[in-house]
Amino acid sequence: MLVVLLPLIIILAVLVKSADAGPVIFRQTRIGLEGRRFQCLKFRSMVANADEGLTSLLNSNPELSQEWDRKQKLAKDPRITPIGGFLRRSSLDELPELINVIRGEMSLVGPRPVVPSEAKRYGDKLGLYLRARPGITGIWQVSGRSNCGYDERVAMDADYISNWRFSRDLAILLRTPAAVFARRGSS
Repeated sequence: MLVVLLPLIIILAVLVKSADAGPVIFRQTRIGLEGRRFQCLKFRSMVANADEGLTSLLNSNPELSQEWDRKQKLAKDPRITPIGGFLRRSSLDELPELINVIRGEMSLVGPRPVVPSEAKRYGDKLGLYLRARPGITGIWQVSGRSNCGYDERVAMDADYISNWRFSRDLAILLRTPAAVFARRGSS
């Protein structure tokens, strides 16, 4: 898949780089199988140094702070670049995760890779989560994505892991293009 998608990846990299001077690839530490940490790769969709601006943004706006506490996302995040908005809506920002799959850090289907600071939100389900390799797509992505609260995402991931079947992974893979093209819950 990576070879077939290489021309698209190059075009997207040029578009990201032309949007602003920051790096093309965004790397973020995530938790994977058995608690191993890895650098999850994505096309950068936010302005350079976006993490630094998040604290002041949340401190200055209580409504955004509450939304962040609920979902760990903002529906109308002002840090997202115009090309970044397109990449997120189309899920093309996740194409570099294919490198994580090749490295064995992720799989095509599985729970979303968790940021270490969010691990506590998994509570007693964290041990269950750590038994699975995170995926590029999964039940959360084909079931509404950002329209779901974080607790609902955790419940979906836990159910997916507890009831894993190859046929379910195949169904998720088949549902992913429709979810992406419909942009259900994308942000």
